[in-house]
Amino acid sequence: MLTVLEAIKLSTDYLSKKNIEHPRINAENLLSHVLKCKRLDLYLAFDRPLKEDEIDDYRELIRRRGTAEPLQYIIGNIEFYGMTFKVNPSVLIPRPETELLIEKVLGFFDKNEALKILDIGTGSGNIAISLSKHLPNAQLTAIDISEDAINIAKENSEINSINGQVKFHRLDFMNDTLQENNNFDLIVSNPPYVSLKDYKELSPELLNYEPKIALTDDNDGLNLYREISKKAKTLLKTGGKIFYEVGLGQSEEVKNLLKENNFNEIEVFKDYSNIDRVVKGVLS
Repeated sequence: MLTVLEAIKLSTDYLSKKNIEHPRINAENLLSHVLKCKRLDLYLAFDRPLKEDEIDDYRELIRRRGTAEPLQYIIGNIEFYGMTFKVNPSVLIPRPETELLIEKVLGFFDKNEALKILDIGTGSGNIAISLSKHLPNAQLTAIDISEDAINIAKENSEINSINGQVKFHRLDFMNDTLQENNNFDLIVSNPPYVSLKDYKELSPELLNYEPKIALTDDNDGLNLYREISKKAKTLLKTGGKIFYEVGLGQSEEVKNLLKENNFNEIEVFKDYSNIDRVVKGVLS
């Protein structure tokens, strides 16, 4: 009978041959998912024999991972900023870099402020929900062009007990009008910022599985930054702030877009890889 340790070793070898990064961690995560335990609990059960149905389930998950299907979609969730978020191919998988965006926003506001916040391109709802957890008196509006994404975001608000603090709406920001003039204290967005040229060079995990609409604007990756920066003048209160997550090499162009649209006090914050990742501005 195949044991836990033997299954992990065989799966690690298989995933390594398929050029999957961190094959051992992937193998352990998938087995812990099948066995409904924490990954570290496997280390206390290396000699445990696997049942036939567990072996069959595990083989199927390993097969899927070997095709470059993202681990998070296979498992169906991801940890982000201390919370669990449901994910599927309708939404972009939240990245650790976006946690920096949350940290920087929270650093500029008092916890108890009664803020009105707009999250543009909410996806799984990870930004809006994370902010609402740490700003209990804030009211958030979160929009996305995808109805499927909005449905996932609503599920995540229930999973994380947001209790109506975030209102989710399907809205195409490029073409629809948001009826909230001069009402928000903060706009936050992690828009699709991959250029069409770079999109074609993405890894199979991104290119074949994650939603294209959440990755690229089919142009230079700056379309939504232009539109948000322009419309922000009618959405934010005077003195309202905007925080963007940006891609590699985009910070200067995004800073210029903010300057052109009456923003000042512009700052750029680097991520833990020393890459410009967050751009902040204040409406004059």
